Amino acid sequence: MAGKRILLVEGVDDEHVIKHLCGNRGGPQLDVNRYDGVDRLLDGFPVRLKASEGGEIVGMVIDADTNVAARWASLRNRLLKLGYDTVPNDPAPDGTVLEPPSGTLLPRVGIWMMPDNRNKGILEDFLRFLIPEGSRLFEHVKSSVANITEGEVRFGELDEPKALLHTWLAWQKEPGKPLGTAITARYLDPDVPEVDVFVSWLNRLFSL
Repeated sequence: MAGKRILLVEGVDDEHVIKHLCGNRGGPQLDVNRYDGVDRLLDGFPVRLKASEGGEIVGMVIDADTNVAARWASLRNRLLKLGYDTVPNDPAPDGTVLEPPSGTLLPRVGIWMMPDNRNKGILEDFLRFLIPEGSRLFEHVKSSVANITEGEVRFGELDEPKALLHTWLAWQKEPGKPLGTAITARYLDPDVPEVDVFVSWLNRLFSL
């Protein structure tokens, strides 16, 4: 187990997006562990850190959802209880990296809160950065979603970015590509500055 590079994520979309971003942008090869939801990830990551055998590096990608401060506080409290006493009061804008507490076998830890460590949101908010700026088609997507007939909106406010993104992908040359393959197909552009910051965090965290 020593020396493994492990990334903990909420679900399959996160896994595929990150693998395709790394493949297109030269990010690290990782063992990705899915937790099937944010609550399972929050509960499971301290257990995973305590199970480290030394020499591992563990990263976590988690949605900020509706409240960045509350989500960070829940992560920070769990890390402090484990002995990571250098956890900052706020997430680092370029991704947080924590060295292991001295005298322990706990791993080096990194945290990225989607979309950008600053704003509320989810994975799909991050992927909106990858839609070509000024796209007339995306303007039409936004207008269409905003003007769904009253009473016919089936999704909540937090899921609106998913509706926008999947509508965008439904209107491409090959409609309905999954999020990861949409990156490799360049329906989503992996060369934007926001991806630079994310991949830089991965490479900084998992450098050996």
